[in-house]
Amino acid sequence: MAGGPDYIWSHAMRPPGRINNERTPAMTSINPLIPRQPVPTLEVETVGGGSWRLADQSPENFTLVVFYRGLHCPICSNYLGDLNKKAGDFAERGVNLVVVSSDDAERAAEAKESWGLDNLTVGYGLDLDKAREWGLYISTSRGKTSTGVMEPDLFSEPAMYLVRPDGTLYFGTVQTMPFARPRFADILGALDFVIANDYPGRGEVVDHHAA
Repeated sequence: MAGGPDYIWSHAMRPPGRINNERTPAMTSINPLIPRQPVPTLEVETVGGGSWRLADQSPENFTLVVFYRGLHCPICSNYLGDLNKKAGDFAERGVNLVVVSSDDAERAAEAKESWGLDNLTVGYGLDLDKAREWGLYISTSRGKTSTGVMEPDLFSEPAMYLVRPDGTLYFGTVQTMPFARPRFADILGALDFVIANDYPGRGEVVDHHAA
């Protein structure tokens, strides 16, 4: 590689500018999560009072952490409504559930009530630095959505993670857009196979040169 690894590293750590007369992008603190490695800590306040901590979870098999965009997102409403209907199916498979956004308490409470999320723990106030630790993308507001709700100035985009009881990642998917998210029916079907066959987390290689 031209310039060698030291050259690339020294230039990658610079603020936005130009290399070889080409504009370089701003640095990002986004953090890719790796299967079989520990996930970051997570603690959020929840609608209805109290807090939820990932470290306190002791599921039989997994904790499913679903990050959603917020009250402004009509797709999130339908998506989490489907999860709410299937909460018992996940419980039968030994999976704890939590849904989290960077919304404030008022918006999260409205989402839980108006979307009918009575079977879900709804966390709110996700700090955007913490969102970056979890590998989430962040968007700026485009004003009101089709539901007439204003988007926050900044908010995190969707993601879904299955975390083992020991705090390591089993499965993850992160998105830049609200569309085409994994279907919970498919996740349930995959869980049946995974649990029955003790199927390991894949994508675990950190350094493919050393593997």
